[in-house]
Amino acid sequence: MKIIVTGSLGSISRPLAEMLIAQGHQVTVVSSDAKKQGEIESLGAIAAIGSIADAAFLTNTFKGADAVYAMIPLSFTAPDLGDYMHRMASNYKQALKDANIKRIVLLSGWAADLVKAENVEHLFDGLEASITIMRPGAFYTNFYQSMDLIKGKGLIGKFLTLRYFGLWALLTGKTGLLMGNYGGEDRIVFVSPTDIAAAVAEELLLLPAGKTIRYVGSEEMTCNEAAKIIGTAVGKPWLKWVLLSDQEMLRGLKMAKVPGKLAETLVEMQAAMHSGKTLENFHQNNPKMGKVKLADFAKAFAIAYHKK
Repeated sequence: MKIIVTGSLGSISRPLAEMLIAQGHQVTVVSSDAKKQGEIESLGAIAAIGSIADAAFLTNTFKGADAVYAMIPLSFTAPDLGDYMHRMASNYKQALKDANIKRIVLLSGWAADLVKAENVEHLFDGLEASITIMRPGAFYTNFYQSMDLIKGKGLIGKFLTLRYFGLWALLTGKTGLLMGNYGGEDRIVFVSPTDIAAAVAEELLLLPAGKTIRYVGSEEMTCNEAAKIIGTAVGKPWLKWVLLSDQEMLRGLKMAKVPGKLAETLVEMQAAMHSGKTLENFHQNNPKMGKVKLADFAKAFAIAYHKK
């Protein structure tokens, strides 16, 4: 099969490309970074250098493909996340339609249907194609964004934003803390990008009718249980995950000079997770869990933590 993988060589797209190439498929990897071309080609893939903001580029890249994996990277510089997401989704839809793609796997988020700005899934309605929406849980790799703060290099007493789910961290003396307007004893489904890649690789070879939704997770636990696993791996077993109110979270984001609409969206995402609605939706779909446990990821995290 001829398969297009967007997302450059990111935490999902790289292992996905490697899996598909190992299966004998012809893989094209889309990247906006021309410096990635050599690395992409060294994997045995074709490099397509361009931006998903360019619908014409996407159309030309997609032509002749049997399937496309589409993802929209979140922007933390766009003043209006919702507008950005909708523009990128519209580009994808136009290109997929013009290129007559019959199999589409779209990366979404497990709270996407609950957060207005993030929910662009409906924009793909109307395409004459088999579409699977992937809704993964909270990425293990988000913990990398808290590394400096766990080490004590953050600004004591001030909040600093962490990638995607807007986690927060604060270090006071010897006590490490993760903070957010979800946390504490909230139960969360965490997921390894490798498990997401494996699920996407499975879906790309299927052809279900119409639109389907697939949730992806690796392990379910409370936020404090997750913090303890990460903390123990780096020698700080006292690490806790403190629950903030929505108002405290919003104030922290604004203090960190996150654009207003983006800050509100991040708070809304976390509030959906704290409410338990995301977990309820996950359980209703009863997906099979992936293979990579948080303790496995924590070993790799600890190596990177101690090297930094």
